[in-house]
Amino acid sequence: MSIVITGANGKLGSLIMKQLLKKVSADQIIACVRQPDKAEEYLKQGIEVRFCDYDKPESLDQSFAGASKLLFISSSNTDDTIRLRQHAHVIEAAKKAKVEHLLFTSFAFPGKGLISPTHLYLATEHAILTTGIPYTFLRNALYTDFVGVLGLDAAIAGGELSVYPGDWKFNTVTRHDLALGIAAVLTESGHENKTYELTAPHSWTFNDLAVALSDLSCKPVSLRQNPQIQNWIYGFLGKINTSSTSSDLEKLIGGPVTSLKESIKQFIAT
Repeated sequence: MSIVITGANGKLGSLIMKQLLKKVSADQIIACVRQPDKAEEYLKQGIEVRFCDYDKPESLDQSFAGASKLLFISSSNTDDTIRLRQHAHVIEAAKKAKVEHLLFTSFAFPGKGLISPTHLYLATEHAILTTGIPYTFLRNALYTDFVGVLGLDAAIAGGELSVYPGDWKFNTVTRHDLALGIAAVLTESGHENKTYELTAPHSWTFNDLAVALSDLSCKPVSLRQNPQIQNWIYGFLGKINTSSTSSDLEKLIGGPVTSLKESIKQFIAT
């Protein structure tokens, strides 16, 4: 069995690689990367490294050769037109390579989103379905990382977390938990033609975030809704489904996801 991972040098891809090495031998894993010179650590571990560039279809045919399972990590390009073209290149190459099982990192509950990225994920899923290749859609929730732009250190220093008014609820998870779940799917049987909503099982609120900040800093942090706040993140959050939840991820990892309190530690200096 050969498990081929695209974007193996990326933040999520590298975490998945680490989890895979705990479950299968290195000679069963193939790392596909845009910059092979930055994948020397994989070579040292006995992992085959292949050049893979979504913008160069000719590289993909070679990259996917012999793949029993191909984990297609979605493009990070900010231009959706380019992303869609890149995704089409990957899917066509997977067909040519006769990949046995195609797994795609999509976005959680994309049908309920109002912006083009969610539509792009749906379009990519549809394109995969038309190939007839056994698939698994790994619909990742928004990363808890987004809290890094909310000024958590300032909230602790001032004793107040200011947020834009709204009934905000979040189903976010960490990349680490996603890597655990995805590695489980890649190394187990019975996941063909299934869709997993990889979210937290319960949503959290900004009030929960304020409580977590208070606990971590041992200082009281209150929540204040401020309509004067100007931060691009709220416009983005308001157009995607951040509240719907699923127990899929906890079932895959066989335990609870990382708590909000633990997840935000890396984003505060205190």
